[in-house]
Amino acid sequence: MALKIIGTGFERTGTNSLKLAIELLGFGPCHHMFEVRDDPNQLPFWQQAARGEMSDWDAVFADYSACVDWPAARFWRELCAHFPNAKVLHSVRTEEGWIKSVHATIYPAMAKRLELEPGPYRDRMEMAYEIVVNQTFGGRLDDREHARSVFRKHGDAARRTIPAERLLVYDVKDGWEPLCDFLDVPAPDAPFPRTNLAAEFQRRPVIK
Repeated sequence: MALKIIGTGFERTGTNSLKLAIELLGFGPCHHMFEVRDDPNQLPFWQQAARGEMSDWDAVFADYSACVDWPAARFWRELCAHFPNAKVLHSVRTEEGWIKSVHATIYPAMAKRLELEPGPYRDRMEMAYEIVVNQTFGGRLDDREHARSVFRKHGDAARRTIPAERLLVYDVKDGWEPLCDFLDVPAPDAPFPRTNLAAEFQRRPVIK
């Protein structure tokens, strides 16, 4: 199926809450890094993309109607061109809140990749490190000023590149109303999902 929604925001901008919200609104399944963790068939696609070999995006997202989070967000330009009818959601949060969350969660996990036993979990961390740390942040995700600058420029590029009528710049704190207005669907009779906070991430069991 063709993607109907493309998320361009980096991880730790409420992407898991956004995934759950999108699915509640009827646009699921929504691809997220969790899908790479849970489906062994997904990893080879992203390893190929990490090597600079163009993936078959129709095959990658054959079972999905939407995508958010890395690794897809690394390839947002390619995806927006390949799925020209998809609406684009750029999830945001404050720069300081974002970098604090990254350094409390995903960066330590990826930085320890070489300490892991060979196997699927290490392979996922190697792919994520290449796509996120090396390719997105030039190997300098540990440099907070540099990381904030990349985060800021990424948001500016999305706003500048995506036509306004196709784009929603969205903070999950704003809840259902702007999201449902943009997607032209009624708000569900359910609370907006709030999940995958830093404390939840740190308690989450590792799936190897």
